[in-house]
Amino acid sequence: MKNYTITVNGNVYDVVVEEGVAGSAPAAAPKAAPKAAPKAPVAAAKPAATAAAGSVEVKAGAAGKVFKIDAAVGQAVKSGDPVVTIEAMKMEIPVVAPSDGTVASINVAVGDAVEAGAVLATLN
Repeated sequence: MKNYTITVNGNVYDVVVEEGVAGSAPAAAPKAAPKAAPKAPVAAAKPAATAAAGSVEVKAGAAGKVFKIDAAVGQAVKSGDPVVTIEAMKMEIPVVAPSDGTVASINVAVGDAVEAGAVLATLN
């Protein structure tokens, strides 16, 4: 039997896996039990500002850390204009507006860790 510690969405689980012969059915199902005090995720996502949220989402193309906020709420942007800059692997990656519009909300702050696909801002 092997013991593993697995983290899923910030919850830590101790898992015991029984080794078997290939093609044979396991004697018992793997057991998983959460630890008493799950660890908090490194960076919790900030809730989006629903009242001021726009209909067009500006999403991160890669995981990284917010390096700079290039646009302000209320600012008009054109398709391709940078809205937020992310730093990943020592590279600065601009996240650009997918279409023309006005910035309705900025959902992150400088220094926040973001995952790929996270909504960083919205446009109207």
